[in-house]
Amino acid sequence: MVTDIPEKEILDNIADLFKAFADPTRVHILFCLADREECVGKIAEVLGLSQSAVSHQLRILKQLHLIKYRREGKNLWYSLADDHVRTILRMGLEHVLE
Repeated sequence: MVTDIPEKEILDNIADLFKAFADPTRVHILFCLADREECVGKIAEVLGLSQSAVSHQLRILKQLHLIKYRREGKNLWYSLADDHVRTILRMGLEHVLE
């Protein structure tokens, strides 16, 4: 049980983190990146969305430190920021499947 309540700023950051998971498109993108790097075009193809729509969601995920990217020439390759994100996805999936 959590007994020490974090400061308001930290609570706000936690709420923002969970807001990112409240959007099905963002969750779908995170699952696309769970095992591999992908470029915007491939993510857009998998989700059936425009590259512009996917780029918008990637920007939000990047601002929340849920994904990272690397540049290869003119292309950006996206992946999950760290194993914490993978754990959140896995735990969410386990929870809804119970």
